[in-house]
Amino acid sequence: MNIRAATKSILPDFRHAFGQLTHHKLRSALTLLGMVFGVAAVIAMLAVSEGGRREALLLVEGMGVNNLIVEANEGRGDELREVRSLSDGLTTGDAFAIKETLPFVEAWAGVRRINVWNLISHEGQSNADVLAVSPSYFSLSGLEPAQGSLFNTSDDSHFAQKAVLGDAASRQLFPNGEAIGKRIKINYLWVEVIGVLRDTQIQGEEFQGEQVGGESERAYIPLQTGLKRLRLSPLASELSSLKLKIGTSVSPGEAARAVEHLLNQRHGGQEDTRIVVPARLLAQQRQTQRIFTIVMSAVAGISLLVGGIGIMNIMLASVLERKSEIGLLRAVGATQMDVVRQFLVETAVIAFMGALAGVVLGIAIAYVIAAFAGWSVAWSIPTIALAVGVCVSIAVGFGVYPSLSAARLDPVEALQSE
Repeated sequence: MNIRAATKSILPDFRHAFGQLTHHKLRSALTLLGMVFGVAAVIAMLAVSEGGRREALLLVEGMGVNNLIVEANEGRGDELREVRSLSDGLTTGDAFAIKETLPFVEAWAGVRRINVWNLISHEGQSNADVLAVSPSYFSLSGLEPAQGSLFNTSDDSHFAQKAVLGDAASRQLFPNGEAIGKRIKINYLWVEVIGVLRDTQIQGEEFQGEQVGGESERAYIPLQTGLKRLRLSPLASELSSLKLKIGTSVSPGEAARAVEHLLNQRHGGQEDTRIVVPARLLAQQRQTQRIFTIVMSAVAGISLLVGGIGIMNIMLASVLERKSEIGLLRAVGATQMDVVRQFLVETAVIAFMGALAGVVLGIAIAYVIAAFAGWSVAWSIPTIALAVGVCVSIAVGFGVYPSLSAARLDPVEALQSE
């Protein structure tokens, strides 16, 4: 009953507030601008920030948050020959030694990047990268087949001439459709396509200085097939990279130090490998994003404060204009709280309308940024609601002083102001 009575008493205030806005259209529009741009800045910042966060998570999930990636450092010329006199580079032997020596390493997958000069089918051609990988590579990278199947350890040990294609590579090689069961030629080796990977929607790009993603634009063959049936550079290391799955009993940083120490011993002290820690890259990206969010939030906050000050100025001017109206209200029995409520409702209505317009403008700005800068954007309903709530709260806060000023006017003097 009390709620119904309160609703009935406040509805006339809302009607009166909308009447004041329509009565002074230009002034109302100028008052709204501060809130509109402030909220738009907040919404655009949150959309870009959330989009960056989700994209970073997708990229790191492709690398594996609990993985370590050991990459071979290939030198050139005499430098490489000198290194090879002391170290064979990154090999499958290193992988077996790491697995047997370090108990926190649960699985590994070797990768050899193939130097491709010819990748064709009877229906098309592609410039996709070709990787010779261990069968466990797919599970460690979160890759699943959309069609067909993946090669297994038996295929790897028997040098099977099989291939799994990324979604984009499949479309390039087989533009007419079905790829399963058909053959492609990698350099001089014909292989049969047994599977096509599910599209991860992640393009190849640089993340914290590391090249990640791009699985859709690759072709995969068994590791031993690539090592035994395709010609490799005589001085190249057996593996281009090694992906290690780390258990939860140890932190990625500690695991990286242990792996580095073991490889240093096996490679005669030669620094011919480097270790990438995806969890560390994610932490660096989050720190960068946090700084960006703080700076943008400060700018957006200043915009909202300026908008709040503008609302306070307009409301003070409205109090001066409506002295006689306020006096009449007090004369017919309105209390000071009734006057305060009326002006605060007007302030809230102005702020809410500005916030809604700001949300629309912010969404538009976010998509413009995404189109021109190539950044991804994402939306979170709770954060949008929070931005609107903060906007209205700031405006109502700045509207308290004008409301109290109106309520404290002497009714007699207010009626005589005309």
